[in-house]
Amino acid sequence: QVQLVESGGGLVQAGGSLRLSCAGSGRSTSDGAMAWFRRQAPGKERDFVAAINWNGDTTDYADSVKGRFTISRDRARNTLYLQMDNVKPEDTAAYYCAARDGVVAARRIEFYDYWGQGTQVTVPS
Repeated sequence: QVQLVESGGGLVQAGGSLRLSCAGSGRSTSDGAMAWFRRQAPGKERDFVAAINWNGDTTDYADSVKGRFTISRDRARNTLYLQMDNVKPEDTAAYYCAARDGVVAARRIEFYDYWGQGTQVTVPS
């Protein structure tokens, strides 16, 4: 059984920075691709934010965060990160960590097998 636990969310002013973490436990997720998604309003679908392949040498970003967010992973610690810089009010959302058994980074929700419970990020306007 895989468990993913996000942390690091909170209130941050526009232009500021925040780092999210996602710790994996149980069956190792270090051999599969991982990603961050976000839900910007209750009832909305989760949107792709960033993904990273199994060994960290390939990353992919949504256009809305490219150049501001950085995804990385520490396979030895089974931990995924999202460094968020120059945040904007539109980045306000619940952020979810996801992992898949496949090794290739993917943008589609249905490709991911395991999900965390989410961590809230709020950027006041």
